[in-house]
Amino acid sequence: MAGRAEVGELSAEQQEKLQRFKVTRADGRAINAPAISNHPAAFDWFTPQVTLRNDNERYLNSHPEVDVMIGDFLRNVLLKRPTDIREFAADHFSDPNLQVVIASKMEGNME
Repeated sequence: MAGRAEVGELSAEQQEKLQRFKVTRADGRAINAPAISNHPAAFDWFTPQVTLRNDNERYLNSHPEVDVMIGDFLRNVLLKRPTDIREFAADHFSDPNLQVVIASKMEGNME
């Protein structure tokens, strides 16, 4: 059928979104993965957005509790399906036992 994508093929919209995540040099040309790891000045070419993404990834890797907290929150949202998500989020993140719950989950003592 003309105009229909094959199974596994990205749509034009998906390709456009993916293009936004490609690493580019300051002049706009794409950097392939080997160039990033092999070129000594590769970081000079990164756009500010890529640098920010890398900084964010480093931060999240050094704070695994963020992943546990977000996962715990989303799990509870999907289980309880609150009608007022803002109130639910406020209650969830202001729970005085949150620190204990997250610490327990990080130690592998899942409920």
